[in-house]
Amino acid sequence: MTFDFATNCWFVTGATASGKTAVGLEIAERLAASGGGAEILSLDSMAVYRGMDIGTAKPGPAEQAHTPHHLIDLRDPDQEFSVAEYRDAAETVARDVLARGKTPLFVGGTPMYLKCLLRGLFEGPGADWSLRHDLEAELLQFGVAALHERLALVDPVAASNIHRNDARRIVRALEVFRTTGQPISHQQLEFEDARPASECHVFVLRRDRADQHARIEARVDEMMAEGLVNEVRGLTANGRTLGRSAAQAVGYREVLDYLSHAPQDGIAGEFDLPKTIERIQARTRRFAKRQATWFRSLSECRFIDVAADESASQIADRIVSEAG
Repeated sequence: MTFDFATNCWFVTGATASGKTAVGLEIAERLAASGGGAEILSLDSMAVYRGMDIGTAKPGPAEQAHTPHHLIDLRDPDQEFSVAEYRDAAETVARDVLARGKTPLFVGGTPMYLKCLLRGLFEGPGADWSLRHDLEAELLQFGVAALHERLALVDPVAASNIHRNDARRIVRALEVFRTTGQPISHQQLEFEDARPASECHVFVLRRDRADQHARIEARVDEMMAEGLVNEVRGLTANGRTLGRSAAQAVGYREVLDYLSHAPQDGIAGEFDLPKTIERIQARTRRFAKRQATWFRSLSECRFIDVAADESASQIADRIVSEAG
């Protein structure tokens, strides 16, 4: 029998830097006070990698001691971890948490993970790295708009559902079409069993644009102060490399660029540190915009509009009250 995440679990999600971690901990406390308790399951595609702590804002020792956490540090960063593997791991942990009389509480901001838990998973063909490399080369040559127009010709449904700047999903949709001869949208239809928000406990924290951007800028500044550059140096020391997914993570890709073009022997590099910080902040803002688009496409989500001066405790009280 397929596990029903939508009714058996709670979710606290939202764009990056929206305050999910703190609110999740507060909700776990309230669920404990009402009986049974909760354990937190990460809903973050980069937190699965060991050693990638600062750039992912991974829950620290104090937070993990406060409430049991799962689905973090599952792989080394030179390995891949598929959405299918995540879903299998999530189901195993969620069933175990429920068996112990507690509530699985997913906290994180990876929309693809959220969608696969709520609506099932279309795995599609395995990655064709040669074809994907060719498509990515075309992306660099012609631009994302051209590839989106090409997708619209072969799969107008997918093109209408994928943001015109979402290069990764556009490339994947074209890859699936070229590999199978069938539009990815046709193959995904059986996994689109949506539910109304009233039947689910899926809460999306939503802040106004100015507040969200300010929090993103502060988050990036804090990560750099905590030592993100040295973290990446350590992950790539002694000839080690990051895997395809880990190397594309927001913040890590920009720091890798910085380290490979850093000033040497008094010669200015392509990127200095202030420029790197600006690049991370700009890409994080774009990523947050894409996250918001994803969440709006899921009928299961209840949006919680958060004021800039509202505490995590106050937000948690509102969510628990709305959940009934």
